[in-house]
Amino acid sequence: MNNIKESANFIWSIADLLRGDYKQSDYGKVILPFTVLRRLDCVLQATKAEVLKKHEQVKTMNIQNLDPILNKVAGYNFHNASLFDFDKLIADPNNIASNLRNYINGFSEEAREIIEQFEFDNQITKLDEANLLFMVLKRFQEIDLHPEQISSMEMGYMFEELIRKFAEISNETAGEHFTPREVIRLMVNLLFMNDREILTQKGIVKTIFDCCAGTGGMLSVAEEYLNELNPDARLEVFGQELNPESYAICKSDMLIKGQKPDNIAKGNSLKSKDDVKLKGDQFINHKFDYLITNPPFGVKWGKVQKEVTEEHNSLGHGGRFGAGLPSVSDGSFLFLMSLMSKMKPKDQGGSRLAIVFNGSPLFSGSPSSKKNESSIRQWIIENDLLEAVIALPNQLFYNTGISTYIWIISNNKAEKRKGKVQLINAVDYFKKMSKSLGDKRNELSDQHIQDITKLYGDFEANEHCKIFDNKDFGYAKVTVERPLMKNGKVVKDSKGNPKSDAKLRDTENIPLKEDIQEYMKREVLPHVPDAWVDEKKTKIGYEINFTKYFYQYKPLRSLAEIKADILALEEETDGLIKTVMN
Repeated sequence: MNNIKESANFIWSIADLLRGDYKQSDYGKVILPFTVLRRLDCVLQATKAEVLKKHEQVKTMNIQNLDPILNKVAGYNFHNASLFDFDKLIADPNNIASNLRNYINGFSEEAREIIEQFEFDNQITKLDEANLLFMVLKRFQEIDLHPEQISSMEMGYMFEELIRKFAEISNETAGEHFTPREVIRLMVNLLFMNDREILTQKGIVKTIFDCCAGTGGMLSVAEEYLNELNPDARLEVFGQELNPESYAICKSDMLIKGQKPDNIAKGNSLKSKDDVKLKGDQFINHKFDYLITNPPFGVKWGKVQKEVTEEHNSLGHGGRFGAGLPSVSDGSFLFLMSLMSKMKPKDQGGSRLAIVFNGSPLFSGSPSSKKNESSIRQWIIENDLLEAVIALPNQLFYNTGISTYIWIISNNKAEKRKGKVQLINAVDYFKKMSKSLGDKRNELSDQHIQDITKLYGDFEANEHCKIFDNKDFGYAKVTVERPLMKNGKVVKDSKGNPKSDAKLRDTENIPLKEDIQEYMKREVLPHVPDAWVDEKKTKIGYEINFTKYFYQYKPLRSLAEIKADILALEEETDGLIKTVMN
């Protein structure tokens, strides 16, 4: 870990060279692409001479695509056929800009496309004109980012640390880019736990997809976990990311690790169709074994409202959003439904899904004629897809201190879990960090992850774990009518039935497990004996009132205790006043 901190601090210090010529908010436009370039340069260093030799041999042959041949020599899914590398670039300071462009153009297509995401050519021009290009490149040449020095996992940490710092100085949201690794580790534990038997088979190949991939942290942790569990297993990772810089970092990491670079796509996961400027869901017809994501909290989806609403109205459950549309102010459920559309059918083994939400999707929206959050929850729970919800400690994330929850979704539940939902209250499972990072002041230790995973695996009710029937979360929203009165008499319609008074109309939420008439007799009629339920207006809703299920009564303090505190405060205040007066 010291390696990472030292390297991250060194790279961060290079930004000092940009002071004055660059706004702080633009430092990342230089530092991030240079970090990626240096990483690629170090990775290819050992085989560079052989690649150049092979390139000389084959470039005169009539071969349409040299990339596969040169990639094989390089030992990766990419190569660089330019005569330059970082060492050679700094040897010729006078032609640094043209040589650097030659070097970048020497990369194979997949790697070159990564650099293009940063719009790096503009920065080369700007740095060269400010006489900074050589100085910056020289500093990067001094740092060794070879995988033997810094692993892929450590590199991921380093990118996240740099992004967080750049986001902080430019008042952007760092948390949009990544999730704390210990949270990902917990999610991956929960995702894979019931499948250990399958995952330890020799030569097993599984797929995982993240629709908000960021810099690829979730995919990397999942891949590392499976490799620890079974070195003979292979996890094919797939991801989509909207932010071009994060996409480029994610793709470069996958390229180095030997994953298929085409599996990482750029675009808006919520859009269903391509347009000229912005690609939509690139995996719309794909199915995956595992799905995982941390969508941005409370993201407004007004920009894609037209396409999403159109898909909902025209395709219904044949599309991704048939269950309903959440409020435009929070698109969290849209990401979940998009992922759920990519689950394998049960007869093909089914799929498991882990997603991070804030508290809103648990309860927002009430039953109405329009399909909303409540109808989405209803569809998920009534189809027995919700397996567990885990409440996490506060202040775990870099950009928010609010309550967060992991939802586990499965369309192939274990027998004991069928018809049930497990709620785990893990809010007290944390340790304070020695130094906070943005809003992140708490973290999960390895022991905490182990304990929470055990709570989930044991599937036994206790003070931190509750097991419910699916129906426990449902309720009937009934409309309670009262008669319209005129001159002390009930006004009736042409059929002799009492007309209802809209001013006295009320609603009651009655648990699905309760008989509506019995509830009325017990709770309503003793107070308003002339009330009745208009059954035509009854609507079914679902919500998960997490706080209610884990509420612990704390007795009120005694008057003597309160009085003693007040007297102590008065004495303290009096002492302070005397000190000031003296």
